[in-house]
Amino acid sequence: MSNTQTAIIALIADELGVRANQIAAAVELLDGGATVPFVARYRKEVTGGLDDTQLRTLEERLGYLREMEERREAIVQAIEEQGQMTPALRADLDKATTKQRLEDLYLPYRKKRRTKAQIAREAGLEPLADHLLADPSLDPEHEAAAFIDSATGESRGVEDAKAALDGAKQILMERFSEEAELVGRLRERLWEDGQLRARVVKGKEAEGAKFSDYFEHDEGLAKTPSHRALAMFRGRKEGVLSLALAMAGEDDAPIHPAEVAIARHVGIGLGAEQPASRWLKEVVRWSWRVKLYTHLETELMGRLRERAEQEAIDVFAANLKDLLLAAPAGPQATLGLDPGLRTGCKVAVVDATGRFLEHATIYPHAPQKRWDEALATLVKLVERHEVTLVAIGNGTASRETDRLAAELVKRVAPRQLAKVMVSEAGASVYSASALAAREFPDLDVSIRGAVSIARRLQDPQAELVKIDPKSIGVGQYQHDVSQVNLSRSLEAVVEDCVNAVGVDLNTASSALLARVSGLSTMLADNIVARRDREGPFRTRKELLDVDRLGPKTFEQCAGFLRIMNGTNPLDASAVHPEAYPLVARIAERNGRELRGLIGDSRYLKSLKPSDYVDDAPEGNKAFGLPTVIDILAELDKPGRDPRPEFKAATFREGVEKIGDLEPGMLLEGAVTNVTHFGAFVDIGVHQDGLVHISALADKFVDDPRQVVKAGDIVKVKVMEIDVPRQRIGLTMRLGDTPGEKKGADDRKGAGERRTDGGKSRHGNANRGHQSSRQGGDRQAAPPSGAMAEALRKAQRRT
Repeated sequence: MSNTQTAIIALIADELGVRANQIAAAVELLDGGATVPFVARYRKEVTGGLDDTQLRTLEERLGYLREMEERREAIVQAIEEQGQMTPALRADLDKATTKQRLEDLYLPYRKKRRTKAQIAREAGLEPLADHLLADPSLDPEHEAAAFIDSATGESRGVEDAKAALDGAKQILMERFSEEAELVGRLRERLWEDGQLRARVVKGKEAEGAKFSDYFEHDEGLAKTPSHRALAMFRGRKEGVLSLALAMAGEDDAPIHPAEVAIARHVGIGLGAEQPASRWLKEVVRWSWRVKLYTHLETELMGRLRERAEQEAIDVFAANLKDLLLAAPAGPQATLGLDPGLRTGCKVAVVDATGRFLEHATIYPHAPQKRWDEALATLVKLVERHEVTLVAIGNGTASRETDRLAAELVKRVAPRQLAKVMVSEAGASVYSASALAAREFPDLDVSIRGAVSIARRLQDPQAELVKIDPKSIGVGQYQHDVSQVNLSRSLEAVVEDCVNAVGVDLNTASSALLARVSGLSTMLADNIVARRDREGPFRTRKELLDVDRLGPKTFEQCAGFLRIMNGTNPLDASAVHPEAYPLVARIAERNGRELRGLIGDSRYLKSLKPSDYVDDAPEGNKAFGLPTVIDILAELDKPGRDPRPEFKAATFREGVEKIGDLEPGMLLEGAVTNVTHFGAFVDIGVHQDGLVHISALADKFVDDPRQVVKAGDIVKVKVMEIDVPRQRIGLTMRLGDTPGEKKGADDRKGAGERRTDGGKSRHGNANRGHQSSRQGGDRQAAPPSGAMAEALRKAQRRT
């Protein structure tokens, strides 16, 4: 292992708080093609039990640090080629721990366009700059006279003393702005103590009303939360806001704090009254205003955006994980209803495995109002296919269709039929996709949507993986962040969630199979083709018969694929085939048949895991204590699903639109999105309400996810209704009284609105300021009434 690799491993180990040998082992596995889910689940002995979160962080940091090492080598080579490398510079480059530090050190040596400072050096003015900097007692005009063309007898463009001094000033300005230590200190000071100032562009007040919170807004740069930073950046992009950075104390100080810092660093006395002092002060002033401020403002705005984007991506990833691990209703025959008015409601029935059976279109609502006919059609479908679940999409006309489903439940009694409202975010994206066309080439796009709604109730994860994660609608300013970073993060979440649950090899779609550790889209298609051609898989070993699926891929994927009712009962569990010999030995040592041992909880809990640790006889694999513990737990509950028990929100009868709400109403709803400033809850009125972070609990809440997550069923009280702006203020502190002033934990931010996704089934969030059920972005805007008053007081406190 190279010294560089050793250093990288040591650094990551220190950051994660684990041993270096754990990191080294994980790096070797990942470099060898192993996936994070596989390493986390089946190589615990090798990595010392690193979990998937640690491994994802390791993977990200490893990439960053390796890129930094490549950049370090390139910089060293470039400086050496210029013949300017010194032992001190090389030591500084070797000690640099961030890309930013490397670039600061490289700045004076970077090839650049011909600058004013370079022109001044070519004109021979550097000695003048050096003399005046070293000895402020010199008279600038007198010293400059020796450098003008008439005095030197050369034509170098230095016509007079002013031109000479201007050239010398440019040389010092460039020198100061390329001092790595100075730039680094100013950067961190501006980041920690600086303020972000947002101002409305003159004449844009009406056009940019949605950004009115930021028309005259000052906030600590390092403390600006993600959603507010991204809102301000969007306002600037739309030409409504101007953004600038200010250093703490600059408005009141006689000399800008940054100028004081520059002068101190380069040894210029700002209080001195020597002949060159005034000129040197001017050099310092212009070094800050012309060179350093512009450079640092660009950098720090970039840092703020990068941090805000990462936080937004983290929010999106967390919400997506909650959705993908939401409880499935299970394998039941399900009728999917995609509500509509003029075009009717699309109906699709799928069997317990999600196989499409039949479809219809009904017109129970205006303008046709064929209610009885629609009910009769639904009754026939329910009885013909023994349907036990009805999934209702939550789009337009969903509450009207929910009433229809409620009457259907009564019509078919005593048959047990349950109705559930289902989020249809992204359903249209799936319906029009190439994947849907391959699945249902003969079905209309709208019917495919009804199928998706039905399947989403049966197993949310299996259906949601068919949709681009960005279209699922649980993001925050998702279109304002790096799409590359967003996709990478979301893909990792999908991979981890799918492998945490496991996949039925004989029923999974190719889209779901492609998310399994080690499998690609091509291999997933090959698995489905083999399944269609030769029938269900009977053992995991038959995977090796799939085209282009070799032993290495088999090792990565086999443990995450399940075969129900197969030849080997272990194939239905998370026990990896490589551990089957160990399970056989456990059964043999206890005189038990394998099938009898599986599920015998009392007996399995009586076994001592350490008795079965294998020290790897020659030719066999070692099985340490973590693997034995996992295997015994899996034998106890084979193929157990980590997802919670299924629950659905019950919406209040008669409350179907925002106008039906009244302050003080107690309602049940489903959490649809969790952001840094609170949670959005679907209460069945086509518009999510906001529970601000201060109203989530009776105690201080730092992170809303400490209290709720996407998919949770919660009780809320209506606090405010703003019908014109389609805004609903909710609280989970059920003792709160509408109109009363909130407690001391209120903070600025309740006025921030849900963004990116909202209720859009298309997942398209680039529609500007919308609040309708089908809207996408809901831009930050000021709260009203009691909430606004509470926020103003909270803002003064903070």
